[in-house]
Amino acid sequence: MERIFGPTGVLARHLPGYESRSGQIAMAQAVAELLDSPDDDNGERASCLVVEAETGLGKTLAYLVPAVLSGKRVVVSTHTRTLQDQILHKEIPLISDQIAPDLTALCVKGRQNYLCLYRWHQLLAAGVEGLPDPEEHKGIQAWLESTRYGDRAELDWLPATSPLWQRICCQSHFCLGTTCPEAAGCLLNHLRRDAASSQLLIVNHHLLFSDLAIRRTGYGEVLPRYETVIFDEAHHVEQVATTFFGFTFSRYQVIDLATDLERSAQAELSENRQAAICGNAIRLQASMERFTEAFPGERGRFPLTMELLDQPQLGAAGDDLRLALDHLMEELDPLAAGEGPWRQYLDRAADLAARLERLMSQRFDDLPPDEIAFTYWFERSERNLTLCATPVDVAMELQTSLFTAVRHCIFASATLTTGGNFSYFLDRIGLAAETPTLSLASPFDYAGRTLLFIPNTPFPEPNAPGYAEAIHDNVEQLILHARGRCLCLFTSLAAMERTARALRDHLPYPMLVQGELPRRRLLHVFSEQTESVLLAVASFWEGVDIPGESLSLVIIDKLPFEVPSDPVIMARVNRIKAQGGNPFADFQVPRAILTLRQGVGRLMRTAEDRGVIALLDIRLMTKGYGRQFLKSLPPSPVTRDMDAVAAFFSLQDHAKNTTRH
Repeated sequence: MERIFGPTGVLARHLPGYESRSGQIAMAQAVAELLDSPDDDNGERASCLVVEAETGLGKTLAYLVPAVLSGKRVVVSTHTRTLQDQILHKEIPLISDQIAPDLTALCVKGRQNYLCLYRWHQLLAAGVEGLPDPEEHKGIQAWLESTRYGDRAELDWLPATSPLWQRICCQSHFCLGTTCPEAAGCLLNHLRRDAASSQLLIVNHHLLFSDLAIRRTGYGEVLPRYETVIFDEAHHVEQVATTFFGFTFSRYQVIDLATDLERSAQAELSENRQAAICGNAIRLQASMERFTEAFPGERGRFPLTMELLDQPQLGAAGDDLRLALDHLMEELDPLAAGEGPWRQYLDRAADLAARLERLMSQRFDDLPPDEIAFTYWFERSERNLTLCATPVDVAMELQTSLFTAVRHCIFASATLTTGGNFSYFLDRIGLAAETPTLSLASPFDYAGRTLLFIPNTPFPEPNAPGYAEAIHDNVEQLILHARGRCLCLFTSLAAMERTARALRDHLPYPMLVQGELPRRRLLHVFSEQTESVLLAVASFWEGVDIPGESLSLVIIDKLPFEVPSDPVIMARVNRIKAQGGNPFADFQVPRAILTLRQGVGRLMRTAEDRGVIALLDIRLMTKGYGRQFLKSLPPSPVTRDMDAVAAFFSLQDHAKNTTRH
């Protein structure tokens, strides 16, 4: 690896501004050694490596280069589109030009990202006047003459809100397979053939776990066979795996099926058949509405308890919904043997019926520790009701679906350790304590270019009287010292909105609040308006990459512990208790630490950045677990004095002005 990553290596000669880093070389060497290890080292289990490579190390190239040089079929799985784009448009061209000219690499997305020729021609047959916008029709017709895969991302002129794409994209329940009249020219089949001959596949976690979930049923696969999986942004693996190894039943799923049935019946069936199918579709929708109304109306996520399911009104509504699905399947059964989408509709109805039956039937949550347990819950939103079954622990699922299916598995992220060790991540993923790990610190000068501010006593704890007022006062002072240039991250929407109301008329800088503009637009305005202030929650704790002067202050209102009443969190806490563990220390604290590290990581994006991290939660200093959080943070000097923050920014601005002159 030295000849590529070393001070006089390939990258130093061909990549402007490249700086050889010992951590990058160490990671590349570890990946190369894993991929070169004998096949029988671990028997039938994958050989695994877990790497924490903090921001600025160059981890993407550190795993891509040895993966490509290994000659093995490798799937690289990311959580965000941003990282996918970086790999495809920056890293892969560099590797192809300077290291591996014969490299074949392809990005594979979920099937809904590709156009279905059958659905497109069906739409055209219904008449162009039925299209939402005739100009969109002309644009797609011209695009189809040149596109190879029919990727939605190529249509930068098609609005994200256009209803057209949902009517023409690939959907599993619309796919006719080998009987499709468009099978020979199918764009998705072109993609699959090219993927089968590519060495490197770039996917997201959702697609990879969709592939694993389908493979375990024995009914096919989404991706061609692969030997090695590299998870980047691996701190999301448990969350995404949880989604795909569970199942749901929702109002939207039922309404979508009924709507599709009515549309196809009106287009393809005789009058009598049409009346029968449409009648059953209407009955199904009505049954679903009664079922939805039988649930408590409060919005949020709640346990799906037997006490709730045993209520007479809900039980009757559930029986009526089951009966409506049964009648629909009886009506679809004779049509399923013919042409068209009727077999797919029958399969969708049967799948919904099976999910509903499992969710509504008696179950036992006190399974032995070696059994895969599910927690059952429901979520109400303004227009939807979703019933969910979620695995309490995905470790056993990963053992059977992932670690026995590939030869090598690499997990990489900037945030995998808590308190300086990997034990939490290894335990949640189901890896042995002796799994090889590598922790590589950021090369950025946190000690010389940053400051960590924590309020001094008598600043109140989050549940104490006066906390909200103290937060607003400190946020205002910090922003004034920084002259704007602030990303303020909150643990709840209510706290963000309270702060926005309290400060909007008190700050001389533009204030941006999550929800007032689309995310991409908010980040663009924040980046362009150097002295602006952005208040945000949730998704803004990670994936925000704004180097330079526009972001010089990151404020976090309090330690990001999850809501303990969330049904999935409750089930996992109870599971750990049943196994004799300490849920707070073993589960809740580590999860909060990883989230906090992501938020803190928004400040330093390049070696030239500098600024202040403000954590407005004195529990870091007053509680025993606070030491775990502090041990997990970058080595920034700590101050509890607001005057020190003012002095830091004054010195920073003076140095900047001196440099300019």
